[in-house]
Amino acid sequence: MGRTAFIISDRTGITAEMLGHSLMTQFPLQFEQVTLPFVDTPDKARDAVRLVNEATLRDGAQAIVFATIVDRTIGEIIATANAVSIDFFRSFIGQLEDTLGLEASAEVGAVHPATDSHQYETRIEAINYSLANDDGARVRDYDKADIILVGVSRSGKTPTCLYLAMQFGLKAANYPFTEDNFSDTDQLTLPKELRPHRNKLFGLTIEAERLHAIRNERRANSRYSSRNTCYQEVRDLEALFVRERIPHISTTQRSIEELATKIIQESGVQRHLA
Repeated sequence: MGRTAFIISDRTGITAEMLGHSLMTQFPLQFEQVTLPFVDTPDKARDAVRLVNEATLRDGAQAIVFATIVDRTIGEIIATANAVSIDFFRSFIGQLEDTLGLEASAEVGAVHPATDSHQYETRIEAINYSLANDDGARVRDYDKADIILVGVSRSGKTPTCLYLAMQFGLKAANYPFTEDNFSDTDQLTLPKELRPHRNKLFGLTIEAERLHAIRNERRANSRYSSRNTCYQEVRDLEALFVRERIPHISTTQRSIEELATKIIQESGVQRHLA
């Protein structure tokens, strides 16, 4: 039986989505996720309660609510829903108040302006860098990179770079190993563009059968998507990673969030955003 899970927040809901998703993946159930951001007035809160109650009635089981609500009045309205409610702020704010000996401000979206402005600029600069240095487009700027992801085409380099930029403020470039790099006779070597930046390289690999399926959707019945090509490229590139002692990780069974975190952990690169 499926259950409906609501993400309700008085801001963007990103925090509640991340925490709620982490909890839901622990259970072998199908959840229909509904995200309700910017629920920042009593009227919006009552509308959210109505949607939650309708889902409970429709499903024949209580909906689940994951909330990040700062305003106590709005939080109390959400709590009246016929649902199992988990308010992440209410769960931890009391303990923090006791520990710090201070009362929380209960101000929605409260920030420290100087820090927030710096983090915003860092994030935008990193995103712009990653977009400009995608797929080997501008190798001359690799000296400015925090990390350079290398891998075969369609192994997940671009989305991982953008996540590293958006979430951690890292200038992440990526370089694709294409058909021109591979040979049926010669051993795969590190391209000259990458050699000066050897200490910044991090490899992404992928199971050949999964790569074949992805490429076949993009360019069916071509040499690019053939099983033989996929197996050869993955095999040869993994051998290169081992020879050159380039740290690497498989993208096959990992989410972008997990990939990015593992890359930071294993490469030792320092994140620029908290």
